Amino acid sequence: MTVTVRDFRTEDAPAVVALRRACLPFVVVTEKALLFEVAKANPAKKYRLLVAEEEGEVIGTAHVGIAYDSEDPGQSWVTPHVLPGRRRRGAGSLILRTAEEHLAAHGATSVYAWALDDPGSLAFAARHGYRPTRSAHFQHLDLAGGPLPELPTPLPAGVALRTGTAYEADPRPLFEADAEVTSDEPSDIATALDDYEDWLGHTWDHPCLDRELTTVVEVDGEVAAFTSAYTDGATRYVTGMTGTRRAFRGRGLAKLAKTDSLRRAGAAGYRDAFTSNDADNGPMLAVNRWFGYEIHTSEVRHVRPLN
Repeated sequence: MTVTVRDFRTEDAPAVVALRRACLPFVVVTEKALLFEVAKANPAKKYRLLVAEEEGEVIGTAHVGIAYDSEDPGQSWVTPHVLPGRRRRGAGSLILRTAEEHLAAHGATSVYAWALDDPGSLAFAARHGYRPTRSAHFQHLDLAGGPLPELPTPLPAGVALRTGTAYEADPRPLFEADAEVTSDEPSDIATALDDYEDWLGHTWDHPCLDRELTTVVEVDGEVAAFTSAYTDGATRYVTGMTGTRRAFRGRGLAKLAKTDSLRRAGAAGYRDAFTSNDADNGPMLAVNRWFGYEIHTSEVRHVRPLN
């Protein structure tokens, strides 16, 4: 049977969502979010959503793009995913080759990709010339399985908890906090969040961002820490960025934000909470262990130069 690779079409959305859920059960993905990401991609991203098809069935997919917000020009990314049971038929290799050709044509000099930390995925990456750079752990917490930590009563002097909805009239303070925290996040691709309108379009307006379950910690009226929540509107809750601004670190404010958000997510009926951290981010891994998170899956970041 022949495998072909083409660009995503709107009618592919149900199959692509099902495939991503099968390959990445620790992420939140919905049809609405998928269509949003395709429609709203920044032109500088040179974004493509590739689909591998065999006998009319979608068996593989990959998000592909230029890291246009990187401080280091020429960086790009792609990660192929192929349905379990449909692997070793050439779909992953064909998607990867198509993606690399597209990225090279748009000036990419390096391409980064994640591989699951299992022998088959790591061998696939090595065969295609990718070398490992860092690891990340996806963690799971059973929100329905036990009590969560209590919030301190009363809150520390000057500290207040807000939801993301409190900033709907003016989200810029959250943008500024996100930009500062992101700049300190361990990553192979240094990211500079310096475009407010782009952030509004791709982060603040993302369909899976749950502003009600997003928690912001204010200190004397200033945004000090936050945790962003993404949900599928049903049972899954995923932590996006959690962080504390530099001037407020060392006071347990990120833990406070996560406690509040997780407790409210459990009360709202969400059953499974997922989060991810760089394997070298010891402080945040320790915070998540304190909540009861357990490692679910690990991935290894890889890079390959493009000539």
